[in-house]
Amino acid sequence: MADHDDLKTDSAPPWDEPPEAEHERDENTADIFGGAPAAAPVTAPAVVPMTSQASDPDAAYTVLARKYRPRTFEDLIGQEAMVRTLANAFSTGRIAHAFMLTGVRGVGKTTTARLLARALNYETDTVHQPSVDLTVEGRHCKAIIEGRHMDVLELDAASRTKVDEMRELLDGVRYAPVEARYKVYIIDEVHMLSTAAFNALLKTLEEPPPHAKFIFATTEIRKVPVTILSRTQRFDLRRVEPDVLVKHFGRIAANEGAKVEEDGLALIARAAEGSVRDGLSLLDQAIVQGERGSTVTAAVVRDMLGLADRGQTIALFENVMSGKPGDSLAGFRALWGFGADPAVVMLDLLDHCHGASVAKALGPDALTLPKEQAARLTAIGAQTSAGTLSRLWQMLLKAHDEVRRAPDAMAAAEMALIRLCYAADLPGPEEALKALRDGAPMGGGPGGGGGSMGGGQAGGAVNAQARVMAAPVASAAPVLSSFEDVVRLIAEKRDIGLRLDVEQFVRPISFRPGAITFEPAPNAPGNLAGRLVRALKEWTGQPWLVAAEGGGGAESLLERQKREEKEELASIRADPFVAAVLDAFPGAEIVEVRKILTPEAPPIEPDELED
Repeated sequence: MADHDDLKTDSAPPWDEPPEAEHERDENTADIFGGAPAAAPVTAPAVVPMTSQASDPDAAYTVLARKYRPRTFEDLIGQEAMVRTLANAFSTGRIAHAFMLTGVRGVGKTTTARLLARALNYETDTVHQPSVDLTVEGRHCKAIIEGRHMDVLELDAASRTKVDEMRELLDGVRYAPVEARYKVYIIDEVHMLSTAAFNALLKTLEEPPPHAKFIFATTEIRKVPVTILSRTQRFDLRRVEPDVLVKHFGRIAANEGAKVEEDGLALIARAAEGSVRDGLSLLDQAIVQGERGSTVTAAVVRDMLGLADRGQTIALFENVMSGKPGDSLAGFRALWGFGADPAVVMLDLLDHCHGASVAKALGPDALTLPKEQAARLTAIGAQTSAGTLSRLWQMLLKAHDEVRRAPDAMAAAEMALIRLCYAADLPGPEEALKALRDGAPMGGGPGGGGGSMGGGQAGGAVNAQARVMAAPVASAAPVLSSFEDVVRLIAEKRDIGLRLDVEQFVRPISFRPGAITFEPAPNAPGNLAGRLVRALKEWTGQPWLVAAEGGGGAESLLERQKREEKEELASIRADPFVAAVLDAFPGAEIVEVRKILTPEAPPIEPDELED
């Protein structure tokens, strides 16, 4: 037992034993709590600062997400716009009475709310107004950080959803703060309040007392009523960019004395999806993957996250785009053997498809990838059409959903890869129609026996059969090379109703064999495109694509005919002789314009010329 002389203070309670009573106790006997006998008097230990907690092996470990929680606005990363707005508002005195903080999980909503409560009640010996400069600890800062300040109430809306609890909370709003400048109410996950609780909050939120401030935080901003949003100043906390997260995680790892490869930090930042808290939790897990003093490699981080090597997944994507099912399945099974999740592999393929499309449009510099990987995706985008990449994206989305739902994820992934390999180089609908009309072979799947699944011969047989079937149809079918040919064919088939609708309501936009795009004129029948498709398919023996779009079409045949008639009538009225006739006969009008066909003279015989 420690000597009381060292712990004695002037304010000791009167019921404590006098110091002389300690000498009556035998130092060689154990105390009543089973402790060992004290060998010698022990002096009171010095006060250990909280910053040395990490060096004490017996102290409770604080996770990185809590240990490196921002203490000032300068520590917030990626939220410079919000900090700038608050600083300007505080400097000009235009401070709102309610704030709404929204963003994804782990982006810093609750932390920002606490910093905002500190800034509103910031006070030192020299500063007596709200301030965003919190580098010097104020009088109320420590109590607010520790959550024990009586004028700052931090509540969880999930536990106070009822209207009675909200009314009980609002009853105390009218009372002035005890110590601080403002009475601050921080309500986290405010979207979980009931409708009645929101209604009870409306009146107070619209006309709060001057000493009350409200700070709301939510991840589901769409669930908050617009009547609440209109009474608050909203701040959307943005996702933190991966490169910013990598630098932040690198500084924290260095402070912790840990060594993590930069590629490993990039993997953690990518898995965090813009959330600082999620990234710090993953970094906490990655640091303990290696021995003390050793470097945690990217391969270790990848194995921890269950990710596949990006280089191997790009190779898998290349095999898929080349239509090689055998190589694709072998590469996927190698990734499976290394512990890659099939759903994550599908996500990587989606990323590669997106990267190839972006590189095709903007170039390789638009990809935030190493140069070698960006070059490989750029090469894929250069060799593939935008339509093919778009179709592949849709198929990969469906494949990812199938892999997540299937009872056997590996089997579902392999079936999806086989389907992708055979569909990677399939022609588009327009190309297929053109090939079918011309009798040309259509590509699709691994051809020429290049694939291990033997798809080349089957594809050749199908194409040969398609040529045989299409040959007689193509020879007998009329050739339509313009929209006027389509109108002429309708007239030849004597479909009067379709002809009248086409001439009156179809404003052509584009025409190519097998596809028509037009703008429907006002009051056009809703089934006009379908009627035209069925008629053309019946008359030509080939499928047609007829699409109606919003605008940009030329004149319909009827509109062009009326315009030409008006122009012709205007030119006739401008003729000097006609104008003179109209002036000579007041009230006369041109009712109709008829074209008189002059009869051709019979040919003159040679003997008539002699006569």
